[in-house]
Amino acid sequence: MSLTDLLAQPASLDWHRRLAQLIREAPTPQFPLSLSTQLQELSGFDTILINTYQGRLKPLLIHDDYPAHKRQQGIDRYLSEAYLLDPFFAAVDGGLDQGAHRLKELAPDRFEASDYYHHYYRALGLADEVGLFARVAEDVVIVASLGFRAEGGKLTRRTLQALRHLAPLVEVLLVEYWKWQGGQFQADLDAQAPVEAAFASFGAGVLTAREQEIVRLLLAGHSTKSAARELDISDGTVKVHRKHLYQRLGVSSQSQLFRLFLDHVALVSRQQNG
Repeated sequence: MSLTDLLAQPASLDWHRRLAQLIREAPTPQFPLSLSTQLQELSGFDTILINTYQGRLKPLLIHDDYPAHKRQQGIDRYLSEAYLLDPFFAAVDGGLDQGAHRLKELAPDRFEASDYYHHYYRALGLADEVGLFARVAEDVVIVASLGFRAEGGKLTRRTLQALRHLAPLVEVLLVEYWKWQGGQFQADLDAQAPVEAAFASFGAGVLTAREQEIVRLLLAGHSTKSAARELDISDGTVKVHRKHLYQRLGVSSQSQLFRLFLDHVALVSRQQNG
């Protein structure tokens, strides 16, 4: 099909009218909601979060569609506890700043078996997520995260491909939005305290530096083999370190390790806020 044939189709007129509306609203405060509406029409997502990331600071939420009774589980816990374990956050921290990417493509090999996955994704009934990434300033990346529930079956290969084709447009529109509206968020973004201190201090004085690195990888969903590759050590060495760190922290399972870490994050957050 030629471009002329594509544009001549009746459905093309409706799409271009929607696109024109998005372009008109890109510099306005209404844009996140308008973008959410169009993405919902296209992909049928179940939830959306539009977060702004600056370095390793806490993400700043600028739009979501979570009902009040799910905000604590879906948003507050993510922003206040363990966003550092989120594959999207890790991807931004690693330099990813454009395109549409599926959670399963970015997550460690044992992510779906991790306590983080069950604590956040499973508890919300989500089975998958697609992030639309856009660098809107030198040190700021916005990610529109589209969540899909297990029973929906909406994230088809065709839907994912459509989102990937749309990603360059979304990126440009988000840049325009941030150019005109970013100032109202910048002060709040700069004020966000990092929970990086929680990782740096978790097990301090009890664990070795290597054991602290292994804790981070295990909590993020890496298997023993994957953690070994990340650290360029043998599988057996990772297993020995894991055994020792469990003993030193007084835990006997990864679930207990995760709970202990969340308690530590909560303590650090209270200290930062106090």
